[in-house]
Amino acid sequence: MTDSQEVEVQKHIRCVPGDVARSVLLPGDPARARRIGEQLEEARLIAENREYVVFTGKTNGVAVSVCSTGIGGSSAAIALEELRNVGAEVFIRVGSAGGRRKEIPIGSLVVVTAAYRGDGVSDEYLPLGFPAVADLDVNNALIQAAKELGFSAFTGIGTTRSAYYVRHLELNEHLRQVGVVAAEMEASTLFIVGTHRQAKVGCVVATDSNIYLEKQPTLAEKEALYMQGEQMTIRTALRAVQLLEVTS
Repeated sequence: MTDSQEVEVQKHIRCVPGDVARSVLLPGDPARARRIGEQLEEARLIAENREYVVFTGKTNGVAVSVCSTGIGGSSAAIALEELRNVGAEVFIRVGSAGGRRKEIPIGSLVVVTAAYRGDGVSDEYLPLGFPAVADLDVNNALIQAAKELGFSAFTGIGTTRSAYYVRHLELNEHLRQVGVVAAEMEASTLFIVGTHRQAKVGCVVATDSNIYLEKQPTLAEKEALYMQGEQMTIRTALRAVQLLEVTS
């Protein structure tokens, strides 16, 4: 590229080709993106705009980037679209979720293998009959990473919703009865947008709540348990990036 050629900056993430690695972790919370960035080697803050905070560095010598997405499918879709435009190929959502089985305590590690499409965004990309599933290679890398690190990981189908404060009790109960593991707000969107853009997408979350627990912890207890779970998700995702680099 010559000096006279203009580089197109992505409107929201404010990145250009060369700014991000092949593999990108996608936390929702910008503060979580910073916590991940602190664990990278040679970490550089690339951009910061709206809900999007972008770091690039290395994990055990393997290049990796981090981009926060905010809350919900719309902003997550924008992040994946623009990151894909500047060269990213592999995406791992590193998020939080509510447990949906009584045996899933707060702070648990969950690898979401597919998701019920209640996000309200993915149907703009593909009809609702099309399944929202994680990429097999990324999914297997996350499961292997958790096993190597000695973490007990729940795996299964999640449910993605569009409204945080609205609970459809009948639907929740129906999904719980068929074994849905967790509820959150981005996985199905990212799976579908990834399919649409021919990118490899996976998802690992830590549970920060569970409405089905018989005894609910205090808010302080929930936050402490979640932070332990968050560290497991970060370490699992980073190890998965390393494993995927070896097999690519």
